[in-house]
Amino acid sequence: MRAARFYSARDLRVEQIDAPAATEDSVLVEVEWCGICGSDLHEYTTGPFVCPTKERGAHPLTGGVIPVTFGHEFTGRIAHAPAESDFKSGQLVVVDPRLNCYDCRACHEDAAQFCKTPGFLGFSGGGGGLSEVVAVDPRKIHVLPDGTDLAAAALIEPLAVAWHAIRQLGSDSFAGKPILVIGGGPVGVAAVFVLRAFGADTIIVSEPAAARRRFFGSMILESINPVETDVVKRVRELTDGEGVDFVIDCAGAERGFISGCECLRYRGVYANLALPKVDPAIPRFGFISKELTYKSFLAYSAQDFSETVAAFTSGKFDGIARMITSRINLEEIVQKGFEVLVGGSEEEIKILVTPKDK
Repeated sequence: MRAARFYSARDLRVEQIDAPAATEDSVLVEVEWCGICGSDLHEYTTGPFVCPTKERGAHPLTGGVIPVTFGHEFTGRIAHAPAESDFKSGQLVVVDPRLNCYDCRACHEDAAQFCKTPGFLGFSGGGGGLSEVVAVDPRKIHVLPDGTDLAAAALIEPLAVAWHAIRQLGSDSFAGKPILVIGGGPVGVAAVFVLRAFGADTIIVSEPAAARRRFFGSMILESINPVETDVVKRVRELTDGEGVDFVIDCAGAERGFISGCECLRYRGVYANLALPKVDPAIPRFGFISKELTYKSFLAYSAQDFSETVAAFTSGKFDGIARMITSRINLEEIVQKGFEVLVGGSEEEIKILVTPKDK
């Protein structure tokens, strides 16, 4: 089968490899669509960062080392299911790509992203969604209703990232509470959709790219260009001088962090979903003087993923498919996928890849 395999920084190759064999302890999924994630891009430009190498040692759960097949935001159809399972060939599915031991304290507390041996399909060996077929642990398979748009469903994984953070922010209701989202990329878009699903009705987005600002339209109160506009001043104007209750940082830029802290009202919460580009200093006086809280979030739990799937299938993310700005074939993945994103295209939000002829 064909697979996009990562060797080293800027070295991603579409190659022929053996397809995974049918077994009684895994589900074989024929991939339909797979998204390119910011984490993929970071690994592509600066890695190997999280992918296992011979020097660091094979991944303890997969035994894999680079080259590994990329791709963790994927959907498809079941090609083979264990005889004793409830799955059937042809069912539409989305995959929770986390790998974990199921036996440590974190796994028992539904916090498998903190497993003693954490991993991800698409990074840790054992297959990835940028291929034709993936062998998946049955516990990580979520069946979708017949007729589901599998391209849109590939967005469930980034939606789960946002769901994990927003569910834990502790607000009984987001209605009437102003919220600033920093960054209008894939996770920022996902955060806006999830916030709306949780009842938020006063959302402000800070994003420099014009095309991304236009994307939000009437979904939000206002989108601000931080290059041209004083974000703190404008947020104060939009909130009668009070500031926002929450900042959702989906960019990880130091400048955004500093202005975001200034945008918070007293006892506001700064929620970080991004990998910081640098480690900014905490403005301690600002945090103390307003009793601010800083919270960070990593990936999602099984509960988060299941709830996100349920929200998606019940229509709570209506319009999410607009987030898909390009659809390409697997053979185009380097030049029309990764290199376009490395180049900083302001038009792109989410690029989806398919191994099938489209």
